[in-house]
Amino acid sequence: MPNKGRRAKQRDGQEEEEEDVPVKQMKVVNGSAPLCFDSPRDFFQSLISPVGLDEFFQHYWEQKPLVLHRSDPDLASYYGSLFQLSDVKQLCARGLRYATDLNVCRCVDGKKKVLNKAGKVKFNQLKKDLEERRATIQLHQPQRFKDELWRIQERLECFFGSLVGSNIYITPQASQGLPPHYDDVEVLILQLEGQKHWRLYQPTVPLAREYSLEPEDRIGPPTHDFILQPGDLLYFPRGTIHQADTPAGVERSTHLTLSTYQNTSWGDFMLDVIPGCVFDCMSRDREMRSGLPRNLLTAPGFGPNVTKRVCEFLRRLADGLEQDDHELRSTAMKRDFISHRLPPYLLDQAELEPAGKLPSLEDTVCIRFKEHLLLTVEPSQDNTDEATELVVFVLHSLKNKRETHMMGTSDEEDEEDDEEDVVSQGLRFPSSHLAALKQLLSGERIPAVQLQLLQDEDKVGLLLGLWSEGLLQVCQTP
Repeated sequence: MPNKGRRAKQRDGQEEEEEDVPVKQMKVVNGSAPLCFDSPRDFFQSLISPVGLDEFFQHYWEQKPLVLHRSDPDLASYYGSLFQLSDVKQLCARGLRYATDLNVCRCVDGKKKVLNKAGKVKFNQLKKDLEERRATIQLHQPQRFKDELWRIQERLECFFGSLVGSNIYITPQASQGLPPHYDDVEVLILQLEGQKHWRLYQPTVPLAREYSLEPEDRIGPPTHDFILQPGDLLYFPRGTIHQADTPAGVERSTHLTLSTYQNTSWGDFMLDVIPGCVFDCMSRDREMRSGLPRNLLTAPGFGPNVTKRVCEFLRRLADGLEQDDHELRSTAMKRDFISHRLPPYLLDQAELEPAGKLPSLEDTVCIRFKEHLLLTVEPSQDNTDEATELVVFVLHSLKNKRETHMMGTSDEEDEEDDEEDVVSQGLRFPSSHLAALKQLLSGERIPAVQLQLLQDEDKVGLLLGLWSEGLLQVCQTP
C-alpha cells in the first residue's frame, strides 16, 4: 500500500503459531448474499464471519494471524467471480503497461526475479510467461477496473478510515512468485481459485513500518504451514514474515491481497498533530517565543542543555494539553486519506449531483455521503498582514477518480496541486461554523433553524454551500 497516498507496493501474505489459528467454518444461509454491504461494519463482519468483530480486534488485529477455511460453494463461487485470468486478457486490450499496472516475477533461489518486458502488456506473451516460465502475474490495484472490487474496497476504507489497496496474484503450479518477506500493512488474503500453500514465520520486526526481504536462513522454521482453498480468508499483521507457492498438480492459484493501515500508527498521528499543538502553545507561552541561543543552528552538535530545554517545553506542552482540554487537530493524515481514497461506490455518477430542492431555514436537512466527508481545522493560508486565524475545511472524496486510486503522484505534483485539491475536494468556512458542521455530521436529521450559528444568513450560507457540493439534502417530511 502506498506511503502517504503514493505508489502501492503490495506483496503476498501468510500466518503465525498454528495452535493459535482457529479453523472456522462460515455458514451461509441459503439464498442470502455471501457478503453484506449494508454498512461498512456489516460488510467487515460478513467478511470475517464466523469470527465476531470484538473477537477479531481483541485477539487478532495487530497481534496474530487468522485463517478461515470456509468450505462453502456459494462463497467460493463469489470469490471466483471477483477476478480471473480472462480478466487480464480483457485488460491487456485496454492498454496495461509493465511495472505501472502489472509485474511478471518469479522467486528463484530465494530472490525475486522480475521478467517484465517494456511498454504495453501483450496477453499472448503473458500467458507464455505464466505457462512456460512458471512466472507469477502481479496486477496492481485491480479495483480500478473491476466494479465489485471497487465496492469491496470502498466499504473497507469507510470501515477502517484508512486507505485500502489491493493486488491480484496469479501463480502457476509448482511455482512461487515472491521470496520470504514482510510488509508494512495489515493484510487480508482472499483465495479466488485454485490452491495456495502458505508458510508464516515469527516476525523479526513486529508491526513493521517498511517492506523487507528476509533470507530463509535467518527466519527459522515456519510457525504455520497450510493451504488455502477457494472461499478461504487469511489475515496477518504487518511485520509477519511469509511466503506462498502453488502446489504441483494445481493448474494455477489466483488470490486477492487487500492491505491497509500503512503509516496509520500513533507515532504517525503524533507527527501530524504535535505541530498544531506547538503552534497553539506558542501563542500563549512567552518562553516558547523566546529566541534560540546565537549560532545554535550552525553548531556541530546541540549538547545536553538544549536537549534539557526541549524536554522542559515538551512537558509543558503535555501539561497544557491535559489542563486546557485542548482539541487535537489532524491535518496531513486527514488530507492524505480523503484525497487518495476511493469515491463512493456509485455506478450512476448523476447521484453525486446536488439532490432535491434548495434548502431553507424552514427545512429539516441531513448530510449525504457522511462516510466520505471529514472536517479539518487549520491556520488560514491567506497572505495578509493580519494575525493568522483558524478556518474549517469540509473535505470529501466525491470527486476522486477511481481509475487512479492508489497509483500515486510525485511530490512535485502534490505540491502543485495542493490549492487545487482544496477547491475541488471541499469547502472552506470560518471557524465560527465548526459547531454547526459538527451538528450536521453527528445528527441524522437537523432542523436548519437549530444550527448553532448566530446569524440566519450564516445558516443559509452554510446550507447552500454544502448542498451545491452534493453533501446535503432536504429531508422528506415523515
